[in-house]
Amino acid sequence: MTLSPLQRYILREAYTWRGPKLPRRTLLKYYDRAKRKPSADDMHNSITKSLERLIDHGLMIGYGRRTTAKWFIEEVKLTPAGRKHARRLLHDQPRLPL
Repeated sequence: MTLSPLQRYILREAYTWRGPKLPRRTLLKYYDRAKRKPSADDMHNSITKSLERLIDHGLMIGYGRRTTAKWFIEEVKLTPAGRKHARRLLHDQPRLPL
């Protein structure tokens, strides 16, 4: 399964987080190192899509509120398959940007 850089970041953060559930607000740090920062709406939309796709793949469990239209994911937790995938991501050697 191929993951985007944001999804890999989310898995790494959730794996190294000290508590049982990772708060969503900590994921905004991903955009601190970006050269061109997207708007706040675009940041939240891309994080939401990435979280939903990780949940669909069975790598995470989402906790939040449900309205009649959609879910609002506030916290996430890794599943055993997600922990295994994140461990593999942490121990792989990164590629050099050449």
